[in-house]
Amino acid sequence: MSPGPHRVTILVHDGVKLLDVAGPAEVFGEANLLGADYRIALVSPKGTEVTTSMGLRIAVEGSAAAQPDPDTFLMPGGDVHPRTPVPRELAEAARNLAARAGRITSVCSGAFVLGASGLLDGKRATIHWKIAAELTARHPRTHVEPDAIYVRDGNTYTSAGVSAGIDLALALVEEDHGPDISREVARSLVVYLQRAGGQSQFSAPLQGPPPRSPALRRVVDLVTADPAGDYSLAGLARRLNVSTRHLTRLFREELGTTPARYVESIRFGIAKSLLDQGHTATQTAAMSGFPSYESLRRVFTRELAISPAAYQRRFATARREPSEG
Repeated sequence: MSPGPHRVTILVHDGVKLLDVAGPAEVFGEANLLGADYRIALVSPKGTEVTTSMGLRIAVEGSAAAQPDPDTFLMPGGDVHPRTPVPRELAEAARNLAARAGRITSVCSGAFVLGASGLLDGKRATIHWKIAAELTARHPRTHVEPDAIYVRDGNTYTSAGVSAGIDLALALVEEDHGPDISREVARSLVVYLQRAGGQSQFSAPLQGPPPRSPALRRVVDLVTADPAGDYSLAGLARRLNVSTRHLTRLFREELGTTPARYVESIRFGIAKSLLDQGHTATQTAAMSGFPSYESLRRVFTRELAISPAAYQRRFATARREPSEG
């Protein structure tokens, strides 16, 4: 356990999506039942209550400027941001909190607020794929990665659609308290096996213990953001600015595997998610970085003893069971 309380400050605003707020908050709250000590505070730019996108009112503890320094600053999104400019007072409130925060995070279109505050300049970020082009157009100095569930660049974390805020919060809990607690939180909230809307999503931290070294954590970010990239031993070493010998030793000593097998395991997780979402096996092979369908089929047969098509049929049948009969 990390010593002492951890203050999570969530900047809400008129039009905020309730799930962007409640999803991560529930993850942190559930972690508290397992021994964590997250102190969640909702604030607004002026310290007044706000109205969510669905019309519910949210009370706050006060204004952003009047709050103590946050350990984690979370910026939820809202439907209004992709359509209209971010209000100056909201951008200034975000900038104020970010300047005092240990971690800066956003959920979905909350990235527009971070962008308007200058917090994504020169950084990698992600957002829901439907509005990724708009984020790129508004903030050309930001490298937008539309395929990632969440992206970390330094102390800045951005996530995709609303349910991806839960994935991101789980990753933060894991970063703070280790994989055992994050898995227990996921099991308790029943978010690993099924996502909102009936689709499972890829969540890197839940596939196994996370690497401890920054270099190996970076591998997860790279492959998740661009599964088809060059992740040969030499290619990875070049991207991470380390020698191939050092990288091989890191994988062997910390993860007990090879770089190639670890990259394959990440691609395998992505492939399962794509199949769950309804993509064909051939499409999945290309989108998840496998050189051919046959190579994807070999991995599925080795790991699950079934083909990708059989996996997809079983998942689809299981999804229909609650409404049949």
